[in-house]
Amino acid sequence: MASVLIIACGALAREIKAVIGANRWAHVSVQCLPADLHNRPEKIPAAVRAKLRAAAGRFDRVFVAYADCGTGGMLDQVLAEEGVERLPGAHCYEFYGGSAVFHALADAEPGTFYLTDFLVRHFERLVVGELGLDRHPELAEMYFGNYRKLVYMSQLDDPGLLEKARAAAARLGLEFEHLRTGYGDMENRLIRFVERT
Repeated sequence: MASVLIIACGALAREIKAVIGANRWAHVSVQCLPADLHNRPEKIPAAVRAKLRAAAGRFDRVFVAYADCGTGGMLDQVLAEEGVERLPGAHCYEFYGGSAVFHALADAEPGTFYLTDFLVRHFERLVVGELGLDRHPELAEMYFGNYRKLVYMSQLDDPGLLEKARAAAARLGLEFEHLRTGYGDMENRLIRFVERT
């Protein structure tokens, strides 16, 4: 069986490993880049290219588990040059929820802040800490004053994460909505890629 490498955003590591395990893909490996690259999306394309080049000749097929993720098409340019596919959409909210669902949510309330299981787990570090809200809570109004709603797109049924997501919405002063997406288009796309002959 052909060996497959998935180069992934660290924010998807747990979910991708779950898909690999559920499908018993012993021939599939995953290598992750740091999730905090999202704070500097212009660095994502070069980091992905470096991983691709390091993997050259070591795997039969390679897939990139990133959406565009704020690179403004620069990641797609790298992947076209390297001849590699990626996940669909602009960001993980789109491939988890599905394009139609995500766009309907965005159209209904453009002032929406989104969380995934990963972001709920790391909310204090990635949102509160990175934005300095722990040191300067008054900045919350500046950052989130134009937001109205927080939508938690959950991958798992985890009451603890659901409660943390509700608390995050309350902390930011936002209306809360929960949408159980599972792995969405990410899982479907990985299955299609890995099982393609």
